[in-house]
Amino acid sequence: MDFPTSSVFDLPDRLAAKADPALIADDERHFAAVAQNLEQSIAELSDRLAAARRSPGGPGQIALERDQQIHRLTARRRTLRRYGVDLCLARIVAADHGEPVYIGRLGLRDDAGRPLLLDWRSPAAEPFFAATHAHPMGLVSRRRYRWTRGRITDYWDEVFTEIPTADGPAARAALDDQSAFIASLGGSRSERMRDVLGTIQADQDAIIRAGSRGALVVDGGPGTGKTVVALHRTAYLLYADPRLGHHRGGVLFVGPHQPYLAYVADVLPSLGEEGVRTCTLRDLVAEGSAATVEIDPAVAGLKSSMAMVDAIEAAVRFYEEPPTEGLSVSTPWADLWLDPDDWQRAFAAPEPGTPHNHARAAILAELVTILLDSLIDTAGVDVPAEQLAAALRRHRDLLTALYRAWPLIEAADLVGDLWSVPAYLRRCAPWLTAEQARRLHRADAQAWTESDLPLLDAARHRLGDPAAADRDRRRAAAVAARQESMTQVVEHLIESDDSEMAVMSMLRGQDLREALVDEAELPAADPDVLAGPFAHVVVDEAQELTDAQWQMLVRRCPSRSLTIVGDRAQARHGFAESWAQRLDRVGLGSIAGSIRVASLTINYRTPIEVMTRAEPVIRAVRPDANVPTSVRHGRPVVDGSTAELATIVDAWLAAEVDGIGCVIGDPTFRPRPRIRSLTPELAKGLEFDLVVLVDPDRFGPAGAIETAVDRYVAMTRATAQLVILTSPGSRC
Repeated sequence: MDFPTSSVFDLPDRLAAKADPALIADDERHFAAVAQNLEQSIAELSDRLAAARRSPGGPGQIALERDQQIHRLTARRRTLRRYGVDLCLARIVAADHGEPVYIGRLGLRDDAGRPLLLDWRSPAAEPFFAATHAHPMGLVSRRRYRWTRGRITDYWDEVFTEIPTADGPAARAALDDQSAFIASLGGSRSERMRDVLGTIQADQDAIIRAGSRGALVVDGGPGTGKTVVALHRTAYLLYADPRLGHHRGGVLFVGPHQPYLAYVADVLPSLGEEGVRTCTLRDLVAEGSAATVEIDPAVAGLKSSMAMVDAIEAAVRFYEEPPTEGLSVSTPWADLWLDPDDWQRAFAAPEPGTPHNHARAAILAELVTILLDSLIDTAGVDVPAEQLAAALRRHRDLLTALYRAWPLIEAADLVGDLWSVPAYLRRCAPWLTAEQARRLHRADAQAWTESDLPLLDAARHRLGDPAAADRDRRRAAAVAARQESMTQVVEHLIESDDSEMAVMSMLRGQDLREALVDEAELPAADPDVLAGPFAHVVVDEAQELTDAQWQMLVRRCPSRSLTIVGDRAQARHGFAESWAQRLDRVGLGSIAGSIRVASLTINYRTPIEVMTRAEPVIRAVRPDANVPTSVRHGRPVVDGSTAELATIVDAWLAAEVDGIGCVIGDPTFRPRPRIRSLTPELAKGLEFDLVVLVDPDRFGPAGAIETAVDRYVAMTRATAQLVILTSPGSRC
């Protein structure tokens, strides 16, 4: 990052009045101090990073802590280099202080410890976002900056109260009509979500800073900044709530589709948070990348229900029935007998909640205990217990019977059998009608669809890793071998110790010997970073989630601490109930007051002209839709013929200097630079300067909720211009 050596202000001629030294001299001095501090901070971070990389890794925890330190230093330096002086967002002046306080993306202090920039998430910075003219929160004034390539190209002042000065009753300020700031919200878009931290409004900030306990629903129509709130709330909670830190599980951010994740990819790093896991629901399951759309709506509905998730439990229980016949176990010392009661006792041995595939080791251990007790009681055998146990753990007949009664199961095999073995499905889901069971049957058991993914996830969670038993066995053997080796070393050290206090004798302690074994060198599974548990989950476009999909998130968030962002009116398959009713049904309302709903009602993105056309579309199917109030004007909506598509796109590209556009509804349109082609579903959550809507009457049957929602979503992606093209004879 090259820091400015001259004025940080680069105001155009039309804003010459704002360049008055009386207005910006304080800022100039402060930004010079910030620039100097940044250069020094980056140099110091580079030195510390170099030293950390040169330091030896060491074993286990030491290596982990070194890697974490390198990650923290790298992230901090990357953020400082990325922004430079434009880390500063704004300044505020409080009535009881008088001097400007500067708000930044990150906190920054000078050598004396005085704050140069307050982190935007700190309590002291809250008035910048939350103050209104009705409730100024002690502020005299607020100034927002517009940065362009590291220079200030505009700024806006708001004065809440008069500022007494020696020259008169009020200090000078570069005042703007509020409409100037509102107009700034309509700046050109890009392929990535633009910086919006400096434009967060009071209603949004109140939600961003709300507590993390329980489930908070952020309900708002198009353009209200739901995604902005979700992303900034993620960064805020990681800063403000120590219970959610990365070492406590961190935060999982779930978006609706990959274009959305690509669009918002820069936002969290720009806020200094690079450790947040982001994904779609598909990413939570290994089979998700190849899953197709479920064509039959009736099948999709059946698979999305809680009842079908419960059927997974029944499907696993089918393989957990203890044998009803006894087993003779022959040993060199005596012939032993396992009766059905013994089997039942052993099958009850695993701790509640133990995954099926992990439980078999506990069952075998209990069977060995039962047989040992029987052997000692009946035969009075004088053989070391561990030798007897080792022999029983290798007993062919015993293992064969156990593996047959409690097999290891792959999740894909379990779910696939439900769709391909009718008798198995009837046993596990007896509530299905004959017609419903017939619809669920398919020849290719593992031709996965999106509707299968929550069931595969439930099965994998209930079953666990089928390789876990073998891995645990190898790990136990490795631990035993290391401890035996360490025992020999310890005995040698003790024998060689000639100190007066014989300090080496302390090494005889079993706990200390175990501590000398480096866990990092033992066999371990590759971690599934999306398996959780997470301390907090944020999910955007949550109105689309089925009950079964909700379970994928609930099981990853045992704290039930979630931020849920959505708009009931944009649910493609309808959303007749309230948020509280929906979330209570999926298990998030078990604690009184655990579900809170905050509504956003101001549309900062979509022009009034577009919303005037879009509102009747959604009201026709959802009269109670939360349609927000737009606060800025754009261009009139243009109607035309589909034959004009190429001409309209060419003219826009030729006329517009910046910005991006999207053609929605024409799968034959080939994308061009700055012009994408998407379906209404994949456009959800995105925004474009130009939206060309092609034959919206052909999105589906007239009067259907899905059709109306697709049209409403597509229309409200436009931030400046909406064009609607129809074919001759269409309904529009």
